[in-house]
Amino acid sequence: MTYSDELKRRFQAAIMGNYGLPPVAIREGEGRRVTDVDGNAYLDMIGGIAVSSLGHSHPALVEAVSTQAARLAHTSNLYLHEKEIELAEKLLELSRVEGKVFFCNSGTEANEAALKLALLAGKQAGRSKIVAAENGFHGRSLGALSITGKAAIREPFEPLGREVEFVTYGDADALKAAVDDDCAAVFLEPVQGEAGVVPAPPGYLAAARRYTAEAGAALVIDEVQSGFGRTGAWFAHHAAGIAPDVITVAKGLGGGLPIGAVIAAGPHADALTPGTHGSTFGGNPIACAASLAVIDTIEREHLLDQVLDLGEHLDSRLADIPRVAEVRGTALWRGIALTEPIAADVCAALASRGVLANPVRPDTIRIAPPLTITRNELDECCDELAAALDEVEPTPGGRP
Repeated sequence: MTYSDELKRRFQAAIMGNYGLPPVAIREGEGRRVTDVDGNAYLDMIGGIAVSSLGHSHPALVEAVSTQAARLAHTSNLYLHEKEIELAEKLLELSRVEGKVFFCNSGTEANEAALKLALLAGKQAGRSKIVAAENGFHGRSLGALSITGKAAIREPFEPLGREVEFVTYGDADALKAAVDDDCAAVFLEPVQGEAGVVPAPPGYLAAARRYTAEAGAALVIDEVQSGFGRTGAWFAHHAAGIAPDVITVAKGLGGGLPIGAVIAAGPHADALTPGTHGSTFGGNPIACAASLAVIDTIEREHLLDQVLDLGEHLDSRLADIPRVAEVRGTALWRGIALTEPIAADVCAALASRGVLANPVRPDTIRIAPPLTITRNELDECCDELAAALDEVEPTPGGRP
């Protein structure tokens, strides 16, 4: 029995079963590679689900976290500290929002807070309905789950006590019909990550902005997965030229440290008044220091330009791989749709070949590598993907 096997046995005995049994027990990482407890190395092409923006053990992140931990690790929300103010100011600058920021610890918490402030603002106008997209994902806590458009994970917990109307993602006419006089807010992802990295069709986000503005409803854009360089811009919705009322962020913001935030404009920036919401750990000094280091490194090393160039190279390589039906997404965030529902088997084969990726849907592999990845490492991934696809048996009736 290997040490990995032993840890998996202990994991199953001590950890609740909501994640199943993870296939790899990781001990350490450096750059774009991680090493398991048995000494096997892997190229990390999922980056902690679009979290590890700078890769693993990046010197800037290590220095920021170490320095801050030695100085001050926690204040609670009873006191303020410099780093949270610096980070809030930076987020307002990057998002091009004139407003305010609320800090929390995850994307789910950010969407919970956004839901609260949207309902508070809507209540003043007698509005209570929330509109969200089918196959959208905004989190698993009961509030965020109520606006998550994946029935399989939502229905076991219903009724959730909230009026939510789900519309087909990308269908502007369906969205227009749903944004009526009772609509308080519309929650949308600019790219649906858990659906298999599905971008909004051209003009859809602009239409959403127009319909919500005309109806007096809030437009909430969930940038939890898509933000902070993942698509080659600070925020994916910037490509659509829109200004949402509320933006939720997390994942890549902290580069591996748990942090989330709500960025709100106009009256929504003042919707949360004392006592309406809070977080003991939200905006803690270490997470804020890490986030500032991530942003500074992306700016200093011009990683956004690099991400776009690498994305073009990735496109050209993936297009030539047999059994790849479609490649969705932008830059370093891709859904690789296969001709058959064999994504789990292919990802297992990839792991055996030293590459980590995510079977986000039965027929789709998701990759979201660190923004620091190199062209040679992308080539390595594509070579191993082609080899893995070659060794996985076709499904009955599938196309080779």
